[in-house]
Amino acid sequence: MFSFFKKKQEPKEAPKTPATKTASSTKSNEEWANRKGELGEYKINIQLDQFPRNYKHLSDLMIENVKSSTGYSQIDHIIITPYGLFVIETKNYQGMIYGGKDRKTWLVNGKFKMMSPLVQNYGHIHAVKKIIDSIYHDYFISMVSFTKRCTFKIDEELRKISSNELVVYDIELTEFINRKIAIHKLQNKEPFLSDLEIDSLYQKLTEANISDPTIRKQHVENIKMAKDENVKKDSESSNCIICQKPVSDKVKSFCLSNKKFNGEIYCYEHQRDIK
Repeated sequence: MFSFFKKKQEPKEAPKTPATKTASSTKSNEEWANRKGELGEYKINIQLDQFPRNYKHLSDLMIENVKSSTGYSQIDHIIITPYGLFVIETKNYQGMIYGGKDRKTWLVNGKFKMMSPLVQNYGHIHAVKKIIDSIYHDYFISMVSFTKRCTFKIDEELRKISSNELVVYDIELTEFINRKIAIHKLQNKEPFLSDLEIDSLYQKLTEANISDPTIRKQHVENIKMAKDENVKKDSESSNCIICQKPVSDKVKSFCLSNKKFNGEIYCYEHQRDIK
């Protein structure tokens, strides 16, 4: 009976072989990744549903963005409150996250590059600003939400509630939004937005949302193609930027995770020349 309650042991990893991935296994991995993403979005939606009724939120909003490579911006979540418009970008990575406010490229586990989610969210906010009146443009707060499967190695400023660019764990999203609203309440006698204005903004964004499944599918495929191309470039760029000497994965990871090298790769000899 006691053994019934014991934690089931994880199966041991099978010896790795040089066999290539099959189409079915690749598809299975993609489906699992999509499933995790859906669960993550569901968790965020549950949190946003807990806010007062006069707050309005939209999820999976797709709007035109002429400055985007695909022509569109797909925004994970927006919540419109009396004290600000919170635009939320969600990420489902696992591992150590290296990044900073002024870094266009962030890293996962010191070697996998990703576009700065703050830059990405800046583009989303810019697209929203094209839809709404300019009197509301100063009320945006950019938030990036990671799962607790991550550990942050980022600029301290991005965790301070005084910032209008915040990086949080998904389980603390509600807390940070409430804290930000509380600060704005203390600093301002009147709310930024009335209930009527909140409803009006919500209506405008709802009307701008692109629901055409063909356009949405093509947008996703274009993003995937761009990511695959970037992965290919990253796998090929394992040479010192100065002497073109090949470097090990360990050296590459060290350089990419070190702010001093600004996302470039240097061999041991030329690392000493960087100040």
